[in-house]
Amino acid sequence: MRVIFLGTPDFGVPALENILLNSRHEVVAVVCQPDKMGSRGKVNFCAIKQCALKHNIPLYQFERISRDGLEVLSELKPDIMVTAAYGQILSQKVIDIPTHGIINIHGSLLPQYRGAAPIQYAVLKGDKTTGITILNTVLKVDAGEMILQGSLEIGDDETSGELFERMAQLGADLIVKALDLIEEGKAVYTPQDEDKVTFSQKITAEMEKIDWTKSATEIHNLVRALNPSPVAWTSVGGKRLKIFATKVVDVKHDKQPGTVLCCGKKNLTVACGDGTALEILRLQAENSRCMDIVSFLCGKRFCEGTVFGE
Repeated sequence: MRVIFLGTPDFGVPALENILLNSRHEVVAVVCQPDKMGSRGKVNFCAIKQCALKHNIPLYQFERISRDGLEVLSELKPDIMVTAAYGQILSQKVIDIPTHGIINIHGSLLPQYRGAAPIQYAVLKGDKTTGITILNTVLKVDAGEMILQGSLEIGDDETSGELFERMAQLGADLIVKALDLIEEGKAVYTPQDEDKVTFSQKITAEMEKIDWTKSATEIHNLVRALNPSPVAWTSVGGKRLKIFATKVVDVKHDKQPGTVLCCGKKNLTVACGDGTALEILRLQAENSRCMDIVSFLCGKRFCEGTVFGE
C-alpha cells in the first residue's frame, strides 16, 4: 500500500523505519510539525524529519494540516495514513483522503488513557502493565475502533523514558502487522468499551512539583513518570532541586513530610506522607549538572531537619 506517515518526536521513528525497511508497503511521504527555534537561535529538526531526510523521503511540514495539506496529500493518492504522536488534530476532510483511512499508534491499552500522555500516566499511576493499541482514526480523539494491541510489563523502577523506548519498538512491530491485515482484508475493527474509558491529560507545570504529603510510592512514581522530561522537583532554601531517581525505603517516622531524615556521605532520605520515606538517588541543583547522590553529597550536605518544599 501507498503510505503517508505522520509523526514528530522519536516515538514514531522505529515505526517509520520498520515500514520502510521491513515491509512490503511504500512510504510515499512523511509529514511532521514545523521546525522549532532552539534556545540558542538554532533551528531544531524533530526526530521524524531527521529520519525522513536520512531515507530521502518526500517531507512536508504544514502549519495547519487541515488547512494547508489537503491538496498536497490528496495528490499523493495514499492508500492509508499512519500517525504516531503527530501533534495536530486531523479534520474529517484529511481522514477521508486515504482509501483505507488513517490508523494511529497509541501508547496505551485503550480504552485506558486516551489523550496526550498515556505512557507517563501508566508510570504515574503505578500500573504494572501497559501496551500499544493500533486503532482507526476518527474525529473524537483516540476513540476509534481497535485493530491490534500488544502489552508490556512495567518495571518497578522503570522510567517513562525507558518505557518509551520499548513501547516505540512494540508500536513498530504492530504497525506493520496492521498494515498487512488491512491490505489483505483481514483486519478486525473492535469498538472500544466507552464505560471503561480513562484519560491522560497533558503533563502540566503544576504536576512537576513534588507534594511531600503524598506517600513515598506516589512520589517515586511521579519521579519515574517525569524522567527524562520535564522532571519532578522540590525547593530548598528558595532554590529548585530536580529529582531524577528515587527509592522507597522501609523507614518509619513521625516527622513533617519533606523533612530530611538522614543525610550521610552516601544517602539522603526524606520524610513523605503516611509515615513513609524516600531515598533520593539522582538529583540536580540549580546551575549544576545531574549527579548521583554520592557525587552530589561530596559537595553539599543537608542538615537533618531541613524541610524540602517550603
